[in-house]
Amino acid sequence: MERCSRVLIDDPAALRGRWKTAVPGFDALWLELGCGKGRFTADTAEQNPRELLVALEKVPDVMVMAMERCCERDLQNVRFIDGDALALPVLFEPDEVDRIYINFCDPWPKNSAAKHRLTAPGFLEIYETILKPEGEIHFKTDNLPLFDWSVESFENNGWTLSEVTRDLHANGPVGVMTDYEAKFYAEGVKINRLVARKERA
Repeated sequence: MERCSRVLIDDPAALRGRWKTAVPGFDALWLELGCGKGRFTADTAEQNPRELLVALEKVPDVMVMAMERCCERDLQNVRFIDGDALALPVLFEPDEVDRIYINFCDPWPKNSAAKHRLTAPGFLEIYETILKPEGEIHFKTDNLPLFDWSVESFENNGWTLSEVTRDLHANGPVGVMTDYEAKFYAEGVKINRLVARKERA
């Protein structure tokens, strides 16, 4: 953790409303929820040097691996937060985030736990608040029941969907993969993906 301290934000709430001034020189602020071991984080940051990518992860041991991955490449446009998605309104002010990535989140398969899914209505309300009016959510999962449920959740809450697919890599690898995704692709598991936008009056 100490070796990678430059990419860890100790007090992210202090940067609420001033991320782009505190970490200057970038065109947009992207947020990744649950970065895992950081393959997607590092590759996305490397391919988009003009965007500031903030990765949120609530499992410190896993986050350290992601941080090390980014530090080994000397990536300057990545920062990490040790925290939970429920805290997002404390960490970002309204209309501050340009894009949110949700990759292979916990499906919480029991109906009684549906409110914990990162695409549940309660979370969508949070995302709508911190996203800019033209902001996007990019969502990927291997779990088809979660995906179908999420499509319904987005649509029922006024989000417009595009790029909806239930077999993202049907014709070969597409876009940046997570560690899970690369493993699933090698095993022939189909990946579901969509982009969601919330139009405002």
